[in-house]
Amino acid sequence: MFEQIINVDRMEQAVALFGNFDENIRSIEKEYGVSIINRGSDLKITGDPEPVGKAVRAITTLLSMINKGEALTEQNIRYVLSSVVEGSEQKVANLASDCICITSKGRPIRPKTLGQKKYVEAIEDNTIVLGVGPAGTGKTYLAVAMAVNAFRAQEVNRIILTRPAVEAGEKLGFLPGDLQSKVDPYLRPLYDALFDMLGSESYHKYVERGNIEVAPLAYMRGRTLDDSFIILDEAQNTTPEQMKMFLTRLGFQSKIVVTGDITQIDLDGRRSGLVEAMKVLKNIDDIAVCTFNAKDVVRHKLVQDIIKAYEKHEEGRRSK
Repeated sequence: MFEQIINVDRMEQAVALFGNFDENIRSIEKEYGVSIINRGSDLKITGDPEPVGKAVRAITTLLSMINKGEALTEQNIRYVLSSVVEGSEQKVANLASDCICITSKGRPIRPKTLGQKKYVEAIEDNTIVLGVGPAGTGKTYLAVAMAVNAFRAQEVNRIILTRPAVEAGEKLGFLPGDLQSKVDPYLRPLYDALFDMLGSESYHKYVERGNIEVAPLAYMRGRTLDDSFIILDEAQNTTPEQMKMFLTRLGFQSKIVVTGDITQIDLDGRRSGLVEAMKVLKNIDDIAVCTFNAKDVVRHKLVQDIIKAYEKHEEGRRSK
């Protein structure tokens, strides 16, 4: 039986590492098949040499994240455990240093996976970015965070958020109210992200001034969008014609981020503008295509499992 000791400097580190009812330590023990015992300021890890080595690397990474002010959650613990297998845990530990912006409640927004970090860097370095991946990977939320950061830094004068008004497989009928009331249900995810980062009062102030615009995609036709950070959400539900129309709205000193999930297309058999754009634009300078996978999901573990199950099902159908 192999044994290794890790010294934990402060009691609050140990409390954060162990979690409620020692659930974090139990997760590490279950993942690697080791035993972890707390002896004063020391953690004793015992088991076979290779699993003990992996557990030590995972615990060291988690302690580094705690020291940088990162709260441990089921998601980031799960991500650290999988990154140890790939040998990328040090890169994951460094994610805690990458703050994009601060929410209205003082919470820092950071990329939580290496895929998200690559996405954020692509937005910084390119004028147009296509973020494509499954639900829960933070495509829209991080894009809005980058937009707010650019706006606060006065790099742009406006934030423009848009998405196509397409029902997700169900007919909603005629919605009551004025035009804004009719389109609000389609744009709710964008409102939620902006409210979180700016607060309701600041959001409404910027809307009145014209610094923030949330509108359906049809409103983009015929415009030239200068000095703006523009986000097109749910882009898998655009037609190729709509996508071309949107991308050609780009003006000077502006950025465009296009997000979508090509496994959730609601176009009744018509071609998706996002799928076509990924092929047409892939070799153009200053345009980046970032793809996410199930490992980048930052929601409940079941969301990750559901995505993997559907991917496996689709692969089975294609192989028949």
